[in-house]
Amino acid sequence: MAMQSSSKTSIFQRFDSYQPSKTILVWACVVTAVATIIVGFNWGGWVTGGTSLKAAATAGETARGELASAICVDRFNSATDAAAKLVEFKALPDSYKKRQFIEAGGWATMPGQTSADSKIAEGCSTALSA
Repeated sequence: MAMQSSSKTSIFQRFDSYQPSKTILVWACVVTAVATIIVGFNWGGWVTGGTSLKAAATAGETARGELASAICVDRFNSATDAAAKLVEFKALPDSYKKRQFIEAGGWATMPGQTSADSKIAEGCSTALSA
C-alpha cells in the first residue's frame, strides 16, 4: 500500500510531462481564436467597417446640425431688431410656430441654400427658447 501512494504524481508533474498531439494543439488554437472574436465583438467594443462608417456618418450629421444651429442663433442675435424679434419669438405658443418663425426670418437658410432647413430651424428654435 505504501508503494501506491508514492507512485501517485501531482497535477503539476502530470502537466509538465503532458505532450499534446498536433490535432489537439490546432483545435486549441481554433477555439482560442473563436473565443477571442466572440469576446471582442460582444464585450470588447469591436465593430465592423460598415458599422463604423454608419456611426461616423451619424456623428458628422449631428455635428453639422449643431454647427448650423449655432450659426442660425448667431444670425438671429446679430439682427438689428434682435431684442424685439426675441420677444415676438418667445410669445409664440408652440414649437411648430417658432420653427416657422425662424424659417420665415431666413436665419435657418445656410449660405448656398435657397430654402431653410427644418432641422436647423428646429435646433435654432430650441437654442433660442432656452
